Amino acid sequence: MITPQEIKKKSERKYVSVLQSLAKGEPFSKLIIRADKSYTNSSLSQFAKEIELIYSQSKEKKGFGYTLDFQQIKTKRLRRQDLPSLIYFETERDFFKFLGKEEEVRLFKENIDLITRAFPELTEWIVASPQKIIDYQDEWEDLLKICQYFKSNPVPKLYIRELPVPVHTKFVENHKGILFELLNRIVPYDSINHAFTKIREFEKRFNLKYAETQVRFKILDAEISQKYFSGLEDISTPVSQFASLQFPIKRVFVVENKTTLYTALTLPKMKQTLVLFGKGFGVSDLQNIEWLNEVELFYWGDIDAQGFEILSQFRGYFHHTKSILMDVVTFDKFFDNEVGTISKLCSSMNLTEEEQKLYERVKTNQWRLEQEKIPHVYVHQIFSKWFFT
Repeated sequence: MITPQEIKKKSERKYVSVLQSLAKGEPFSKLIIRADKSYTNSSLSQFAKEIELIYSQSKEKKGFGYTLDFQQIKTKRLRRQDLPSLIYFETERDFFKFLGKEEEVRLFKENIDLITRAFPELTEWIVASPQKIIDYQDEWEDLLKICQYFKSNPVPKLYIRELPVPVHTKFVENHKGILFELLNRIVPYDSINHAFTKIREFEKRFNLKYAETQVRFKILDAEISQKYFSGLEDISTPVSQFASLQFPIKRVFVVENKTTLYTALTLPKMKQTLVLFGKGFGVSDLQNIEWLNEVELFYWGDIDAQGFEILSQFRGYFHHTKSILMDVVTFDKFFDNEVGTISKLCSSMNLTEEEQKLYERVKTNQWRLEQEKIPHVYVHQIFSKWFFT
C-alpha cells in the first residue's frame, strides 16, 4: 500500500506544474495523487498498520494535507476491507503546507507580482521557469534594478562595475546567467546587425565595455616602427584597436607560439612586414581583422595534427593564407621522433594537396615537429630564399 513518504514524493513531482498554474493566474483545482491499491495480505494486523500510517498524515487527522476516499473491497484472505480508492489535495493550502512550501510560495507570488508589474513582457518566461523565481527569491529587487537600468540605457558603454545602479559591486558579475535570460527579453536586439543575435558573451550582448583580447605583434620594418610606434617593435593592443590600425603593412606572418614570435625578431628586417602571435587555436581572435584580407598572409605552425588544423581554421577566415615551414622537406630534415597529441578531428580541411598529405601522415603516426626545433640558420635560409631573392 502507498505510504505517506511515497505520496510526498509524487506530490513534489507535481510542484513545478502547480507553480506554473499559479503564474498563469489559474485557480487551484483538485490535485489527484495516483494511489497504490495493493496491500500486505499476510495478516489483518499488518493491514491495519498500513491503513493507520496513511491515515495519520491525512487532512482528516492533521487538518491539512491529502484527503482519502475509501472503497470497500472484497479480498481473498482479509475478506471485506476499506482500501484508499482516491488520494487528492482539495485546496492550495493543503498541498503547499503538506510539502512545507507555504512561505516559499508566498514569496513566489509576491515576486511574480513584483516582476510582472515592472516588466509584463516577462510573464511567459515566468511560466516557463517558475523554479528560477524561487532560486532568486531574495534577490528580485536588485535584479529588477539592473533590468530597469538596461531598459532605459540599452547601450551603456560602461564596465560592469561602473554601472550606476545601487547594488553590490559584484552583483551583476555574480548573476550574469539569470540577467542574460531576463535582459534578452527586455533589451531589444540590434535590428540591423542580425549576427548580433548570436552573441553569447554578456558584455558584448548588452553593449558593455570589457577587457578585450590582446593582439601581440612584432614589427619587422624599422621605419614603420619608428614612424608609427616611437621605435617600439614588440607591441600588444586590444583586438578592436588592432583592427583599426592604419599603417603601410603589405605582409603578415602569423606564428603559433611565443618561441617563434621571439625568433621573428632575429629575422632580417623586412619592409612593410609584421609578425602576429596566433596563440594556437586563438587565431579565432583575428577573424574579423578586415585589413588582413589586403596583405600577403603566411601561417607558420608546428608540423603536427593540431598545427595543420589551426592552419585550416585560419585559412577558413582568410582564404589567401599560405603556409611557411610546414612542408615535408622541413619535416623530414628535422623530425626527431617526438610524439604529438592525438587528434580526433574528422571534418574536411582547408589544406593544399601537399599539406593534406603531410597532415594525414603526422596525424596517423601521432608525430610532431615543433617550430622551435627548426634551427635558426635554416629558418633564415628559407626566409631569405622566399623574400630576399
